Amino acid sequence: MQNLIRREKLGEGTYGVVYRALNPDTQCLVAIKNIRFHHDDEGIPSAVIREIALLKELKHPNIVELQDVNMMEKEVHLIFEYLAMDLHRYFEILFSKGEKMHAKSIQSFLYQITEAILFCHRRRILHRDLKPQNLLIDPTHTRIKVGDFGLSRAFDLPVRSYSPEVITLWYRAPELLLGCPQYCCPVDIWSIGCIFFEMLTGRTVFPGESEIDQLICIFKILGTPTEENWMGVTQLPNYSSSFPIYPINKLTMFVRKDFDKNLNASGVDLLNRMLCYQPSQRIVAKDIVKHAFFQGMKLPPGLTFRLTPVRLCRRLFFRCFRMFLLLLLRMSCCHFIPVNIPFRRGM
Repeated sequence: MQNLIRREKLGEGTYGVVYRALNPDTQCLVAIKNIRFHHDDEGIPSAVIREIALLKELKHPNIVELQDVNMMEKEVHLIFEYLAMDLHRYFEILFSKGEKMHAKSIQSFLYQITEAILFCHRRRILHRDLKPQNLLIDPTHTRIKVGDFGLSRAFDLPVRSYSPEVITLWYRAPELLLGCPQYCCPVDIWSIGCIFFEMLTGRTVFPGESEIDQLICIFKILGTPTEENWMGVTQLPNYSSSFPIYPINKLTMFVRKDFDKNLNASGVDLLNRMLCYQPSQRIVAKDIVKHAFFQGMKLPPGLTFRLTPVRLCRRLFFRCFRMFLLLLLRMSCCHFIPVNIPFRRGM
């Protein structure tokens, strides 16, 4: 990876610049995230180290692959697989032609995004910056991948306090806007729900210009939250009793107006469960992928998330082995017989 031929600049973020480059050995294009740092500082930013560590762990068909990391004297190069288009650009091309996404494409993209986030959540990793610009599409326009894990972080249970100033404003969950310091997987689900609405209608569901304006945009469509539909909302740091009162949830009406012919009742149900005020009642990723909205969906060729026979047998074996160990442990405790049972974490 040392002899990459750098080409044009693709974009610029908080910690570095992204370039397109050619790998002369494979003749394949790659994306280079160039991160500069200075010796008189504290070294590599912690967010960059965290991103590298997480991406090394996250190997999934719908997560952008980190191919290599090059450490230089004053900079770090992260080498990613190259995907030319993101979902935001895909929207622009479609809507410039007066077209909207086909229902089957929406099904497939939403399923793939959720599978990637489910993979993260099962490993106790929050993305915290899901938006169309961070969802990359392959040249066939059939496979979508989650990228940019710069704001991601691992979490433990019980959940600790984290910064609420994460996630791009339009896709930020209301609990973050109201200053809740303890949050978890539901913040990613809210972002996916906002992206789902955008795929359906071609419009941003909550286009706020500031944090307070973002809350008002949410209240206008979902109604102003109360203790009845969100227990504990009045105790959040940024809650105010002077918020304007919008009593009716108009989300279904907004979606039906723009996408009536292609969105069935299960799709409306899924969207409403994603954009639910109460974080604990918001649908989780593992239930999204089982939802009736995805019945009859066809995934792109070569992309499947079903367990292969080998993986299924291995999972069943470890489950049975664990039950056997627990049974031995209980029997030994009942008879006061000390039994040394080796236990390997992760079985």
